Amino acid sequence: MALRFEVLGRFNRARAARLTLPHFVCQTPLFMPVGTQGTIKGLTTEQLEEIGCQIILGNTYHLALRPTSELIDDLGGLHKFMNWPRALLTDSGGFQMVSLLHLADITEEGVTFQSPVDGKPMLLTPEESIQIQNRIGADIIMALDDVVKTTITGPRIEEATYRTIRWIDRCIEAHKRPNEQNLFGIVQGGLDPVLRDICVRGLVDRNLPGYAIGGLAGGESKDSFWRVVAQCTASLPEEKPRYVMGVGYPLDIVVCSALGADMYDCVYPTRTARFGTALVPEGVLKLKHKAMADDTRPIDPTCDCMVCKNYTRAYIHCLVTKDAMGSQLLSYHNLYYMLKVCT
Repeated sequence: MALRFEVLGRFNRARAARLTLPHFVCQTPLFMPVGTQGTIKGLTTEQLEEIGCQIILGNTYHLALRPTSELIDDLGGLHKFMNWPRALLTDSGGFQMVSLLHLADITEEGVTFQSPVDGKPMLLTPEESIQIQNRIGADIIMALDDVVKTTITGPRIEEATYRTIRWIDRCIEAHKRPNEQNLFGIVQGGLDPVLRDICVRGLVDRNLPGYAIGGLAGGESKDSFWRVVAQCTASLPEEKPRYVMGVGYPLDIVVCSALGADMYDCVYPTRTARFGTALVPEGVLKLKHKAMADDTRPIDPTCDCMVCKNYTRAYIHCLVTKDAMGSQLLSYHNLYYMLKVCT
């Protein structure tokens, strides 16, 4: 195990903790920006350090396609490749294949999918996912799980739950760098409390360094989503980090933190920035709106980020429809805002 997790303070179920990883000592709760191919679009790693980013998430599927995990390994690992001195987390690649690709087929062996390069069938097994992540070299790596949307019901949810538990043993067996990288398991089970409990107990029995709650933020109601998080955090070990995957709305982060979760990731802050929208305490601010054209106020008068200190809404309005600088400034502000939500 290559991490240490120390709870520093509590308020009911919420907790603040110190998460010590090979490349960085993190404070939780924390939000992880998504750097799909080793970059947060439009921002440098120095800017990410400046705003307090502690962990960047990289997508195993995309990195394996380009520039390839072999090249990253040859060049000293993803930290060195992207010039990022702090912590990294890589996902397993399973979610991208199921959500982004046509004709993905999940069997006991793994996930069969069409190559986006030449259309040929390819297979990602739990073993290969871990081998790719071992080469990439992130501080935290994720087990390959059987991903099913929460809106699906019936026997497919049960099949995915038990397969996820079977696959974790294959991931553990394939993991060759346990003293340098931390393998997290992913709790599946849809909205079924019995299946969620079975999956939690199955993963906890393996005594992993940390645990993720997966299969959420896929169209279910907020009440259903929060109920699953509440159930899982209540059953997961107190002394291990808890990561709710794919969660990026500020309200969800506040609620999940109150329920005892520690880590979050989502493309939402940067994706919404590219559409000209800023995150503010009142909700969102659409900078493309014509009312912004002569507004000399900062995006958020209460924010002390570089963007709010130096640029007006009118200036950013002028940029967002015509210049990449607009989405860069909004990405900077939105990530600053999300990281502050967690502090």
